[in-house]
Amino acid sequence: MERTPGRACASHEAQCVRSNEIVAAASSDDVGRHLDCPSGTANLCWVLIHFVEETGRHTGHADIVRELLDGAKGYY
Repeated sequence: MERTPGRACASHEAQCVRSNEIVAAASSDDVGRHLDCPSGTANLCWVLIHFVEETGRHTGHADIVRELLDGAKGYY
């Protein structure tokens, strides 16, 4: 199966739909369970906040790479 930007975007959108379904069916106080994290201390609220932080951090990384490639600055 060929990897294309269109397929990557479709896969991402499908994962977003699934994630939204999971979040809608849960409470922000629900604690996740994962074999790699036996303490079970991360509730959904923490996970969502961490996700926003990580997204922002990696978006910033991508912006730095873009600036290095084309020399253009962001808003300022």
